[in-house]
Amino acid sequence: MSDPNPFRTAGIVGWPVAHSRSPMLHGWWLEAYCIPGVYLPLPVQPGRLEAALRGLPALGFAGCNITIPHKEEAARLVDRLDPVGQRMGAINLIVVQPDGSLSGFNKDGYGFIENLRDGKPHWRGDAGPAVVLGAGGGARSVVVSLLDEGTPEIRLANRTRARAEQLAAEFGPTVRVLDWAERATALAGAALLVNTTDQGMTGRPALDLRLDDLPGDALVCDIVYNPLQTPLLMAAQARGNPTVNGLGMLLHQARPAFEAWFGVRPDITPELRAAIEATIG
Repeated sequence: MSDPNPFRTAGIVGWPVAHSRSPMLHGWWLEAYCIPGVYLPLPVQPGRLEAALRGLPALGFAGCNITIPHKEEAARLVDRLDPVGQRMGAINLIVVQPDGSLSGFNKDGYGFIENLRDGKPHWRGDAGPAVVLGAGGGARSVVVSLLDEGTPEIRLANRTRARAEQLAAEFGPTVRVLDWAERATALAGAALLVNTTDQGMTGRPALDLRLDDLPGDALVCDIVYNPLQTPLLMAAQARGNPTVNGLGMLLHQARPAFEAWFGVRPDITPELRAAIEATIG
């Protein structure tokens, strides 16, 4: 039987959420594939998330993305979690099932890995050690996805060592915690460097990191996408390292979400990327 209401509604839940590029991104795809639907920014204050999520089926939503600060709480509120969401303890995607129940998924790690492969098509997770800076939600996604890709050693450094140790304790001896003061020397022999901190983001100080010990062929990634070229990426490019910014992570994690709600696996075209980039300082 055909769907009596082919119009689909989805959105992004966060606080704040007005800065998100996701409405523009999904709106582009809806228009490109001639799909009747809409993707909305959904500002939800902390403390009101459960009420908002339980209202999705009644409002006819196909689902939603979840962003800061709700990713961890949302994982506790959905009716079922995918295995990746369970390991990460956080989700960024909810799909409303036909019976009104909520399924939660985490596609941040998928977006991160696909973004690395955009920047270095032959990149392999088992090519060598990775250095990850930061120990928040972004770092958690990066660590889990690198472990799944077979990275032999993850050197984790955070300004507050206790937070890094708490994260590392969940994932075993492959994740080795270093003092923040060791972050530069930790680059020796690394195949990948990932910054998951907010240092280098617009309005924040630049990441203070010497790259002298980083191998020349190591891939450097900053999950920040505003600005597109952070001081870390510019320093890496100046010495010849391949780099990827954080925009691709946003674009790639959106593809399985769009497919789950609207039934089409969308493409990331140069025109789409350029349109999103044009909105970023």
